[in-house]
Amino acid sequence: MALNVAQKLIKDHLVSGTMEPGEEIGLKIDQTLTQDATGTMVMLELEAMGLDYAKTEASAQYVDHNLIQVDSKNPDDHLFLESASKRFGLHFSRPGNGVSHPVHMQRLAKPGKTLLGSDSHTCANGCMGMLAMGAGGIDVAMAISGEPVYIKMPQVFGIKVTGKLPDWVSAKDVIFELLRRYDVKGGVGKIIEFYGPGLKNLSAMDRHVIANMGAELGATTTVFPSDNEIKRFLRTQDREEDWTELIADRNADYDLHDEIDLSTLEPMVAKPSSPGNVVPVTEIEGTPIYQSYIGSSANPGFRDFAIAAEMVKDRAIADGISFDINPTSRQMLTELVQESHIASFLQSGARLHQAGCNGCIGMGQAPATGRNSLRTTPRNFPGRSGTPEDSVYLSGPEVAAASALKGVITDPRKLEFPYPTVKEAKNTKVDEGLLDKPLPVEEARQVEIQKGPNIVSIPNMDELPDKLEVPVLLKVGDNISTDEILAGGARVLPYRSNLPEISKFTFEHVDDSYVKRAKDQGSHAIVGGFNYGQGSSREHAALAPRYLGLRVAIVKDFARIHWQNLVNFGILPLTFKNEKDYDQLEQGEVLSFNDLKDQITQGKDVTVSLKGSNNTILLEHALSPRQQDIIIHGGLINWVKARQS
Repeated sequence: MALNVAQKLIKDHLVSGTMEPGEEIGLKIDQTLTQDATGTMVMLELEAMGLDYAKTEASAQYVDHNLIQVDSKNPDDHLFLESASKRFGLHFSRPGNGVSHPVHMQRLAKPGKTLLGSDSHTCANGCMGMLAMGAGGIDVAMAISGEPVYIKMPQVFGIKVTGKLPDWVSAKDVIFELLRRYDVKGGVGKIIEFYGPGLKNLSAMDRHVIANMGAELGATTTVFPSDNEIKRFLRTQDREEDWTELIADRNADYDLHDEIDLSTLEPMVAKPSSPGNVVPVTEIEGTPIYQSYIGSSANPGFRDFAIAAEMVKDRAIADGISFDINPTSRQMLTELVQESHIASFLQSGARLHQAGCNGCIGMGQAPATGRNSLRTTPRNFPGRSGTPEDSVYLSGPEVAAASALKGVITDPRKLEFPYPTVKEAKNTKVDEGLLDKPLPVEEARQVEIQKGPNIVSIPNMDELPDKLEVPVLLKVGDNISTDEILAGGARVLPYRSNLPEISKFTFEHVDDSYVKRAKDQGSHAIVGGFNYGQGSSREHAALAPRYLGLRVAIVKDFARIHWQNLVNFGILPLTFKNEKDYDQLEQGEVLSFNDLKDQITQGKDVTVSLKGSNNTILLEHALSPRQQDIIIHGGLINWVKARQS
């Protein structure tokens, strides 16, 4: 049977289940990736599980989110992560080394391997011919411990690529085109696989840009073949020996099909406040901006910065513009310095920031009140920038640089100078200076994990009761993101290792009374619309509500990673059998569940009664037998402990 790349990767790592779309499958994980905003909890989970040493081929802990050190919380967490990485046998990427996804691509990614990361943009490494997926932190902790990851077998959505990108159009416009066609739910339950003759015109880093924002389509992951371009990239990183060819069989088929002719694309922009709100730049050119921001994991390549630097070289940005340059790795920053691109940025009036996630996650560079920000970041969910009522547009680097020069959103094709020629850095210097390698096992066992005062262990969670009576404490609409459930940013991220403190920020952008009402009430339910929990993989968006008493989430449908995170922490995820029943459940309604364990285990339907009336609503779950057992135990930690006892 002819197989596509995604099917080959899954077949080579399949440990349970069958490759039928919708069926639960277990996959062996070769590599893991954690970052500091999620990794602190992962290390606490590894400690709770009693792990001796990582059982993966390579696991890496990156420090790229919590870089601002306004007090001791973040540096204390950095020391904790460094000591835990040494203790458990992980690579440790120090503060300033760069964003996890491009650094992992440079130093550790290998074609043909699986990668699971506690960051939703882990899928960026699908550019390397890997099956690279985002997940909740506890799923990553399980993978580090040698356990498979369990997912629903996706459909494989084949995108045939032809042609070549025109001047002033870049890889960001490729993923924008898919978001324009399919919006933020178009990839749910699917792996996006790119193939075709046009791939020869997309560099490894171009593919990274496209794969990164597959997360914004809701896709399980994005996959590219490992071809001669990936071999060339690994050669520049002194890792050619890690290359293996991985391409689709000649007669391979796909569950779904589409095609993109690169030569027909134009510069595009995603308007506030969704990555799926995509329009041609011509539709909104002239819109005033306060900020133009270049960088992040969505545009991390040398070319992404170099083209912008050449555009502003010997020119000045418009008055009143904050032109923010956010390098994505220390190695790349060094190359940009050597090629004088940083000098071009600085002479134009740009502001240079340290290599890391920074403004993408709301850690600095927040825009001014009531002003528009134009960013090359992957997301523009409400409040994500750090300014509560933000107005964030997304673009590629050409549009961002052109707009910085003009002070308004600008079609770069209308500039008064020709398209600049950008060449790769003359001398790529591999830099592993801030990437510590794992200690040998015996040496690792001697390491004592350092915990600062802000690090608090995960509290015990109770099992699911057979009879449950809970009020609907909150009702929300469609496309609620994990940023809205639990924000990022400089106020919140330092508490990622302190559940009691971070829970105080839960749903603050949606209903600032939720936390107090949840503490007063205890056990409760939440009702939501379509695509509930889209965006970041942060498990705190499940863990914090669970700490505050959330036991049941009833929505029209869930985003994949958040659904799994709810299961992992013992929150029962249910969907409406009839979507019109959403209108029946208002805030304050009291729900009564009886024989809940039997309802979950004996079928997919769950009936709930509305207290004070004779009305019942039919709900359903999508839990596998394994997940049913996890829910009944009250979450994955309890389930693991029960298996070990």
